[in-house]
Amino acid sequence: MRLVIARCSVDYVGRLTAHLPMAPRLILIKADGSVSIHADDRAFKPLNWMNPPCKIREENIDGSVTWSVIHGKTGEKLVLTIEEILHDSSHELGIDPGLQKDGVEAHLQELLAEHITTLGDGWTMVRREYMTAIGPVDILCRDHLGGSVAVEIKRRGDIDGVEQLTRYLELLNRDPRLAPVKGIFAAQEIKPQARVLAADRGIDCVILDYDGLRGIEPENPTLF
Repeated sequence: MRLVIARCSVDYVGRLTAHLPMAPRLILIKADGSVSIHADDRAFKPLNWMNPPCKIREENIDGSVTWSVIHGKTGEKLVLTIEEILHDSSHELGIDPGLQKDGVEAHLQELLAEHITTLGDGWTMVRREYMTAIGPVDILCRDHLGGSVAVEIKRRGDIDGVEQLTRYLELLNRDPRLAPVKGIFAAQEIKPQARVLAADRGIDCVILDYDGLRGIEPENPTLF
């Protein structure tokens, strides 16, 4: 991972346009090719980013340094105009062991795999923890038409989970044995922002009833 702290402005050119004026910012360039720009607030969420596959083109014109981050499929572009680099370092992080799921989340995965028809009649399991180059997707299954479906399971579904599933889908859809692969984001509760992002990415959302999957009747049955 490369960490760059620089005074820069950022322009995004794609489905819409956006501009970040000149200011000190943190630029993360990861081994997977992704680039994200951060300020010293907003917790983990970047100000702007480009998911892989993408490439960086650096130009130095009349003393002005410009980085153009170009997406390999869509042609969308981040243009960083760098006034001053305050810090530049690279670090080898190695292979990440992955997130250790808590008991409920792991049990949800196990239960849904055992009762995959919860997602639809005629659905069948392929396998749990289907490995990709960036980690395992929770469940890979097939719908009633035989189409491939990747399922990411969370206790509480937020934007990070949708982004994670999006990255898995990008990789899975490169495999001709599986493509096209649809995505399902499944959780006990899903935040509204995550639903909006999932819909924009063509990912379906499913609310999981933990007690129902365990065969426990709720004390106060509801329709939804």
